[in-house]
Amino acid sequence: MVKHSKPKSFYDTYERKGEGTNTTHYCPGCGHGTAHKLIAELIDEFGIQDRTIFVSPVGCSVFAFYYFDTGNVQAAHGRAPAVGTGIRRSLKDAIVISYQGDGDLAGIGMGAIVHAANRGENMTVFFINNAIYGMTGGQMAPTTLLGQKTLTTPLGRTTMRDGNPIGMCELLDALKTPVFIERVTLTDAKGVLKARKAFKKGLLNQIEKRGFSFIEVLSPCPVNWKMPPTDARRWVKESLEPEFPVKNFRDLVDNPVQDISYPVLGEKAMLKALDIVVEPEKPYRPAVKEFSTQLVKISGFGGQGVMSAGVLLADCAIMDGLHATWLPSYGPEMRGGTANASVIVSDKPIGSPVVIYPSVLFAMNGPSMSAFEKFMKPGGLVLINGSIVSEQVTRKDLKSFHIPASDLAREAGLLAAANVVMLTVYVMLSGVVKIETLKQVVPMSIKHKHLTEVNIKAIDAAAGYVRREKLSL
Repeated sequence: MVKHSKPKSFYDTYERKGEGTNTTHYCPGCGHGTAHKLIAELIDEFGIQDRTIFVSPVGCSVFAFYYFDTGNVQAAHGRAPAVGTGIRRSLKDAIVISYQGDGDLAGIGMGAIVHAANRGENMTVFFINNAIYGMTGGQMAPTTLLGQKTLTTPLGRTTMRDGNPIGMCELLDALKTPVFIERVTLTDAKGVLKARKAFKKGLLNQIEKRGFSFIEVLSPCPVNWKMPPTDARRWVKESLEPEFPVKNFRDLVDNPVQDISYPVLGEKAMLKALDIVVEPEKPYRPAVKEFSTQLVKISGFGGQGVMSAGVLLADCAIMDGLHATWLPSYGPEMRGGTANASVIVSDKPIGSPVVIYPSVLFAMNGPSMSAFEKFMKPGGLVLINGSIVSEQVTRKDLKSFHIPASDLAREAGLLAAANVVMLTVYVMLSGVVKIETLKQVVPMSIKHKHLTEVNIKAIDAAAGYVRREKLSL
């Protein structure tokens, strides 16, 4: 009989440190591993593995998805409670775990945690307090002790310069709404057993839909404290615990079960409630069998109109009754730096605006070809600004055209309209939208209205080029 084994809620292997490995990325003596195991054991005990969604923001815990065989969502720095709120409002039966460090939760995420607690969101928050920024090299955290030396307080934290350590349990205990608040420690076996009881209560509250539970965990960080693991645990007992007393702050055992069926207003009802009158919607264009979703990457130097071309294409698609998304990406500087825009056009709702493998590439400069050709879908279309790019596409499974976009735009009277030339050629070759729609949208889409006429001339010049050269797919 097996009495002790790895929890089923963990993956069999931990790929973070290489294929087939069985060790985590955490440093020797770190408390994260202990906390992870306690949570995984309880997920197994409650039988909630298929309902659990782990939310991990920036910090040492950011790679929890390598360990927990549950639902996993990455959140921006400090925003795990906000992301968890969205999950809670969308999936009423989910078990939402927000797992955060002290710099993340008590620093940049202070607003998110306070408001989630104040709303009484039915979730469980595990707050790992090791009094330092662990992942980024050991800077001072909101919970760093007075006198404690860190990378950013080499002479020790002082009240006058840095303020006092923040007690998160004490702060949240000032709110009326949370149902469970407790601080535990991982210094010894007794502390770990008490921590397990608190973890269990925090998860059970959520399962029974009783509200917001917050468990603060005093955890060692030997590497950043520059101590052996045994000394680090002793330091937690002798230094952290006097500043952050280990105790239960609140346990509302009789808190009534929540009704978490949040009322949601539809778009029309919301507009009516706001007394906003809108024109009747144009019906969506019926789905056409031969229409294929367009995954477009428009790339070039900043200042070449990469972003505006993407917006213009998306606006045209929406005008023609299609679904469209636009997602910008800039290099370290805008004008003169690298930039690209991802545009998706579809006759169906679009789940994500991200384009990883484009079916269409606008290469406004040479680096764009080098960057994105290798990611193109087989059979994809590459439109190259032939005025400044002489390189040829190397892949045989792609269709490519060198368009003298800058030259045609210059002849039309505006060099900056090269992006419109490229877009026009794409529209004519693909038929994704009507050329008349492009001409109709240009005046509404461009910022400088006095350039409308010259942009229309650029469209006509590009259309003439396609007909003259008899370009076709």
